[in-house]
Amino acid sequence: MTPSILFLILLAYTFDFLNGFHDSANSIATIVSTRVLSPRLAVVWAAFFNFIAFLFFGLHVANTMGKGIVDIGTIDNIVIFGTLVGACAWNIITWYFGLPTSSSHALIGGLIGSALAKIGTDVLIWKGIFKTVLFIFVSPTLGLLLGLGFGIFVYWLAKNSHPTKIDHIFRKGQLLSAAFYSLGHGGNDAQKTMGIIASLLFSAGLLGQQFHIPLWIVLSCHGAIALGTLFGGWRIVKTMGQKVVKLKPVDGFCAELGAAISISLSTHLGIPVSTTHTITGAIMGVGSVRRISAVRWGVAHRILWAWIFTIPCSAMISALTYKLAVLFQS
Repeated sequence: MTPSILFLILLAYTFDFLNGFHDSANSIATIVSTRVLSPRLAVVWAAFFNFIAFLFFGLHVANTMGKGIVDIGTIDNIVIFGTLVGACAWNIITWYFGLPTSSSHALIGGLIGSALAKIGTDVLIWKGIFKTVLFIFVSPTLGLLLGLGFGIFVYWLAKNSHPTKIDHIFRKGQLLSAAFYSLGHGGNDAQKTMGIIASLLFSAGLLGQQFHIPLWIVLSCHGAIALGTLFGGWRIVKTMGQKVVKLKPVDGFCAELGAAISISLSTHLGIPVSTTHTITGAIMGVGSVRRISAVRWGVAHRILWAWIFTIPCSAMISALTYKLAVLFQS
């Protein structure tokens, strides 16, 4: 394994760490904002379930990322370098402004941008890209509908119960729903980096004749995303947990459960969805149960624009990085 490949693997782990750091808000915002767990305990809880997610999910998303977005035959070290720099840069920019954007789509945008800069549109696998772009809209909508549905059902079920009793029950319930959500987060998000590393090694002839994901890549990527979650992304936690809608434990439970089901389904189908989009939609759905005005739609509008710009902006950064790297190498 050459020094350049080792460097790119470390850069991929850096992205995975930033993914966990950036998306820790998704896993812990509701459980922190409802004060079920302290921030420190919440990140430990989420990181643990991020790590063990490989025991529950297959590698469908990793295979999509590795060979379902661009032609794997065109991938080389510079393409991977541009991809990872574009994704990491966009993650850092959006973290700074407290915007819960998608690390997954930043990585996909980065891969598209580098591949376009190298060859052009012929390298793109439109079927995989179409599925991914479609789920930019499907995943938050499904999260919203599930969050809304669970919220209506639970509020109806508990309409004659004392608020203190309901609060006590769902404080415990949130531990389970947060764990389920963190499993889904780890299962979907860590796989994207697995696919990038595996495609890098396959293009270098280090995986043999058939594309596959070695166990050491699976374990190391889950470890990197769990470590990132441990460090937390508090700017985004504040946006997700308080600025969109104020949550109670029962709200947090319904939002996490709805988002977890949506993410688990997408992971099973091999679609690299945004856990950020899904939990945001679920939070909005639960907030709408009480009243439409409970959701701060101005903040939601700002988040939506950040979602729309993620793929093109990360693609532009990665394409520029690719061009500069080629120029520097020549």
